[in-house]
Amino acid sequence: MSDETTRAAHLLYEAGTLKNQRRTGWWMAGVRDPESVAEHSWRTALIASVIAAMEGADPAKAALIAVWHDTGETRSGDINHLGQKYVGTKPDARDIAADQTAGLPAQVGEMVRAAVASYEEQDSVEALCAKDADKLECMVQGIEYRAQGHAAAQRWIDGSRGRIKTKSGQALADATLEQGTLDWLYAAMER
Repeated sequence: MSDETTRAAHLLYEAGTLKNQRRTGWWMAGVRDPESVAEHSWRTALIASVIAAMEGADPAKAALIAVWHDTGETRSGDINHLGQKYVGTKPDARDIAADQTAGLPAQVGEMVRAAVASYEEQDSVEALCAKDADKLECMVQGIEYRAQGHAAAQRWIDGSRGRIKTKSGQALADATLEQGTLDWLYAAMER
């Protein structure tokens, strides 16, 4: 087996650690067992593809950018906004991606680094859709936590809504605010 293939296998295991890593900001809202970084990234990728399709952009590219946007947290951890105040600047995700992809097959490393750089630099419509998806996912998660009795999640809902930039992202945000968390189920049962 080549060293490149071994490094690719290592990346797969490293990415899997995000399934066990909790999004720490939710602890401030009183959520004892918040979603994992991987759970957040999965729904963010879905939302990015939806926003991109609505914006006339490339849904696959937006989803790819979104699915890689937090992978640096395998090495830096999920540092919430309060924690960032004490550790200084958040680690540069591009630097982490460069370390993570060292020794990988060239095309794999380039793909990962390009996705992370695009998200960080907001250099395309798809990257903007991925960033909006990140904020919209946080907002939706906040709505779900609020429905579970975590009233403090309202701050995340309001803060996330105010950071969404695309027209389609804003429209989706407004639609989610008008829905109950189980309205999708009731609608599906009526068909």
